[in-house]
Order: sequence, then C-alpha cells, then structure tokens
Amino acid sequence: MVQTLEPPRVAPPARRTPLVERVALWSATHRWTAIGLWALVVALTFGVGTAVGPRDATALDLGVGESGRASQVAADAGYVDPVVENVLITSPDGGPLTASSDAGQAADAAADDLLTGLGALDEVAAVTGPVPSDDGTAVLVSARLVGTADDAQAKVPALQDVVTDVQADHPDLLVEEVGTASIGVEFDEWLGADLEKATGLSIPLTLLILLVVFGAIVMAGVPLVLGVGSVASGLGLWMLASHLVPDPGMVLHLIVLVGLAVGVDYSLFYLRRFREEKHAGAGDVDAVAIAARTAGHSVVVSGIAVTLSMAGLYVAGDTTFSALATGAILVVLVALVSAVTVLPAMLVLLGRWVDAPRVPLLGRLSGREPRFVPALQRRVLARPVRWAVGSVLLLVALAAPLLGISLHNTTVADFPRTLSTMQSYDRLVAAYPEQASAVQLVVQVPAGQEDALLAGIADLPAAADPWVSDDGRTAVVPLDEPLDQVRADDVPAVRDATGASFVGVTGEAAQDADFTANLQRAMPVVVAAVLALTFGVMLLAFRSLAVAGLTVVLNLLSLGATFGILTAVAQGSWAEALGFPSSGHVVSWIPLLVFVVLSGLSLDYHVFVVSRIREHAQRGVGAAEAIRAGVVGTAGAVTSAAVVMVAVFSIFGLLSFIELKQLGIGLAVGVLLDATLVRLVTLPALMLLARRWLWWPGVRARRAEVSPAGR
Repeated sequence: MVQTLEPPRVAPPARRTPLVERVALWSATHRWTAIGLWALVVALTFGVGTAVGPRDATALDLGVGESGRASQVAADAGYVDPVVENVLITSPDGGPLTASSDAGQAADAAADDLLTGLGALDEVAAVTGPVPSDDGTAVLVSARLVGTADDAQAKVPALQDVVTDVQADHPDLLVEEVGTASIGVEFDEWLGADLEKATGLSIPLTLLILLVVFGAIVMAGVPLVLGVGSVASGLGLWMLASHLVPDPGMVLHLIVLVGLAVGVDYSLFYLRRFREEKHAGAGDVDAVAIAARTAGHSVVVSGIAVTLSMAGLYVAGDTTFSALATGAILVVLVALVSAVTVLPAMLVLLGRWVDAPRVPLLGRLSGREPRFVPALQRRVLARPVRWAVGSVLLLVALAAPLLGISLHNTTVADFPRTLSTMQSYDRLVAAYPEQASAVQLVVQVPAGQEDALLAGIADLPAAADPWVSDDGRTAVVPLDEPLDQVRADDVPAVRDATGASFVGVTGEAAQDADFTANLQRAMPVVVAAVLALTFGVMLLAFRSLAVAGLTVVLNLLSLGATFGILTAVAQGSWAEALGFPSSGHVVSWIPLLVFVVLSGLSLDYHVFVVSRIREHAQRGVGAAEAIRAGVVGTAGAVTSAAVVMVAVFSIFGLLSFIELKQLGIGLAVGVLLDATLVRLVTLPALMLLARRWLWWPGVRARRAEVSPAGR
C-alpha cells in the first residue's frame, strides 16, 4: 500500500469563514428553525403551485420557424384549426362494403346512426359523411368538434359513448373512433400509468441503494427526504413559473429525474464527508463545519455550474427548451439550498442516531471504499501516458456511431401500436391515405389583392375547401402534397401569382421539420455556450486554466461516447435486445437535452473529486499522491451517487415510450461512463500529465489545515 507522507503542520493563516460554512453553523445551532423553515417552504411552494396549476403550452406557443410564423399569421386572421374526430366503419375481416351486400347495407345504417348521434352532441359543431374509401372496404364519418385542440380531449368521452352504442347495435361491423384527441386521451392514460410505475420503483430502489451505502436506516433516509422535498418544491415552483413559460408537457418528468438525482447526490456528498470527520473524532458541529467548508463548497460550485449549463437551453430560442431549462434550474436550486441549509440541522439534531439503527451485514459493508480503486490508481499514475491515450481512444471509438446519427421528431404516427387507437389509426390511413397529410399553405396579401389571392390558390391540389378570412386577405389551404414539394413548387408559384406579403407552410409535417431544423441550428450555439460557461465556472472556482480546460475536454469526450452509444442503440439492432423496435432515428430533442443535463450532472463528480485533490495539494503533497488520494478518497461517494443516478435513469430507460426510453438510456449511459472510465482513468492520467501547470495561475500549493483529522 502506498503510504501518504503528511508534511509538517504549520499554523494556518487567518481566514474569513466562507459563507457556506457560516450558513451551516447557523443551521446547526438553530436546528428546529432551519428544519421548520425548510418544511414550510416545501409545503407552501408545492401547495400553492398545485392549487394554481400549470399552464399548458398551445400549438402557437410551440411554433418555430416558418411553420410557427404561418400559424401565427393564420391565427391573427381569425383561423381556428378544426379538430376532427373520425369514425371508421369496416368489416372485421377487411372485406368490401358494397351497396348490394349485407355488410354494405349494415355500414350505411351504422353511418346514419352516427350522423344522428354525433350531430345531437353539444360537443360537435358539424358532422360530414359517409365517405366510402377508394377500395370500397371502409366508410368514414367525421365530426368537427366545438372549440380548439387545447380542450378537445375533454369532449372525447361523449363521442365515445355514441360510437360504443353504434358498435353494440351493429356487432357484425367494426366501428372505431380515431383522431388526435382520442389518441391523446388513450396515450396520456398509458403514459401516466407507465410514469407512475417508474416513480413507484425509483424511490424504494434509491432507498435500497442508500441502505447499502450507509448501512444505517436514518442516514439512508436523509438524502431521500431531501431529494423528494426538492422534487416537490421544484414541481410547485414550476407550476407557478409555467404561467410565464408554458409547459410543453415534458417538464414535470425532467424535474422528477433531475431533482431526485441532484437532491440525493448533494446530500450524499455532504453526508459522506460529515461521516468521515465524525469517525476521525470531530464533534457534530465541527464535523458539520468541515463538511460545509469542503463538500458544501463543492455542492455550491456544482449547483451553480449545473444551473448555468441548463441555462444554455435558453439559447435555442424555443419554448420547449426554455421550459425544460426553467424547470431543471428551479429544482437544482432548491436541492442546492436544501443541502447547504437544512442538512446541517438534520445531522446535528439526529446526533448519534444518524448512524442508527444499523442494518445487519450492510452495516459492516458500508463505508468501505471500492477495493479496486487504489490498485487501479497505482497503475494509472505509474503510466499516465499509456492510460490517457488508451482511455481517450476508447471514448473516441465509442463516439464513432455519432457520425451516422439521424434525428426525427416524434409524431402521432410514432406512438406505440399497443394502443387501440393507434391500431385504428393504421386502418384509417390504409383506407384513406390523405388522412396522413398534414400540410397547410397560409397566404396573406396586401389590401386590394383579394381577387388575386382567390385566383392564385384556385388551382392548388387542395385536400379540402380553403379557409378565407372575413377581410379576404388571408387564406389557409390544406394540401394533398408532400412537404418538400409544397415548399419547392407551390410557395414560390403562389407568391408570384398573388403578390403575397406572406406565404408559408404549417401543419404537423411542417412543424416537425422546422422543430428539427431549429434544433440543428441551435445545437452548436448551445454547446459553445455551455462549454464556455463550464470553463468560466471552473476557472473561477479553482483559479486554474488547466483544470478548466480539462473539464471541457473530458465533457466532450464523455458526451461524445454517450451519444455514440445512444445512436447505436436507437438506430441499430441493440434496440431489439432492449425490448423496443428501432425507429431508425434518435428523437430530435434528446441529444440537446442530454448534452445539457449530463454537462451539469458530470460536474457533480468532477468538482467533488478535483476539490479533494486540491485539498491534498494545498497541504504540499506531491502531484501524484494528491491525485491518488483525491480519487481514492472520493471513490465511494462518487460510486454511490452514480449508482443512484444510473438506477433511476435506467428505470425510465425501461419505459415503453420511445422518447422517455431514449432519454433514460442516454442519461444512464452518460453517468456510468463519466463516473467510471472518465473519473477513474482519464481524469487522473491527464491531471498528472498536466501537473506542472495544474494550479496555474492560482496559488499552486497553499498549505492549509483543512480539518483536525488531516482530511
């Protein structure tokens, strides 16, 4: 075993107590006040937030690019996108419904019943049909709902009652409702059940991992209490903030993922250092002060870095990412404040009970550092060039599949076929291919050009009658053509023919294409902003260009490898092995979100490890020994925190919905790579190679007595 030679102790210079330590000492000496205030804030934020409720984003809120402008122009002119629910009538065996056959006559009777029943509903503005399919195997009745898409799902049950009655009256036919609203109702129920299952698994799994880590029930419960409290408060604050930045529907899931991860992590880092100092003989208050000065400082730096990383999403200029950034920032700040304010009070209040009751067997296993880490560090630090080159080449090789990444935004057509409405959707599109078309041309002309507008759109291959505004200056034309053809041919032709002040394409296909294009434009800017902020935070925190530069390099290597693995899984045969069909694409918004989240979360470990290395360096320990002691001394905490994160993220990776599955897989793989290969091999090897400049231009090795235990 390598022996650490401590230098002769010198009297530490007079220093001003850091703010984080002063806060911890106040918390430790005002225990009930600190805990009561924290509980009150959590209860108030969650209670008020749930009472007010979130504001959901509308289609106009989420629009970007040309399609977003086209939708806004149409809405300003008074256009309301009609919400249509279709009822498909077919024979169970897929046979023809000819007028002379019994099945055809039954289909006509069923259609008449639908016209009568749906037409009598207050939720329905108009009913059209029946429309036979070109191949004669289906009949379609369509109901246009009252209101907009934002409140359409609430009207679905009334229509389903009518469809159910008609199906009961015509058992020899298949009568099924299908539309965006009915699909949305079933999808939300299915996804909600999946998420409830994931949440129900993540909390007990986290507790089990913490029991293994600490071997004591009370100490295992403390991080979980702070993590759940952070999530609850973050959710409440987000519901209030959503009235400024509307919720696109994914923010609550991100808050649960990130909040539980960082809440447990910050508490775990703090607790591990507190426990070390207690075992070294420090009293409760002294142990809290040392933990605050060391681990608490790391938590603050990490929390600020994570917050700034998340803020990089604002650069995308998109409501979806602005909302995700806001939700993540809120829950990270809550977790940060909780860790540095209420945790010291809990630790001192619990006193000797914090390490009890001990769990048989686990109590003896807990607290041990991973045995392989010291041996690995001896090898890495003995041959840093070999290990640095080898690990970097491995990370680059893992990143190789990223070169073939294909981005695709999830649409209704990508929803799982286990949903009955999606099976109906497939039958609808097979019988009526035009139903899959979702392209609308929006044309607006100056005053006096109304006749030119009507003439200019007259020859377009419209899938339905055009809508024209009351002033005659704006038209919305549903087109039965591919998006690329509309943009390449119809847009310039209509602009030339009408002298339009605006011509643009909207609809689902155009919105999806513009969303993906906007992401591809924003990605380099967001990446540059996040890396610049990361570099700046690390430079200010450690006053070292080498540490800041290594942080950026390691982030790029780790994230590149993560995206390479995600691409290989999502687009290749690995998807089948994980229980889901490969779509051939990575969901378009996943890489940007995973990049920002992992950039922040990786700093949790990085700051914690580098801070411990600097502690040893400031005592005058040599570079190799400082790196070894820092990595070995933090290996247990880093491993424990990583296991919690990987476990929680992996649960989401096992969900059925492709978006959450890819998000969970990406985050789990990223954390696993970062906490193992990067922190245990690449980081120490590169830091040793840069040892001559490691703490430049800051003070290179200030001798400071960090704790009575010499830790």
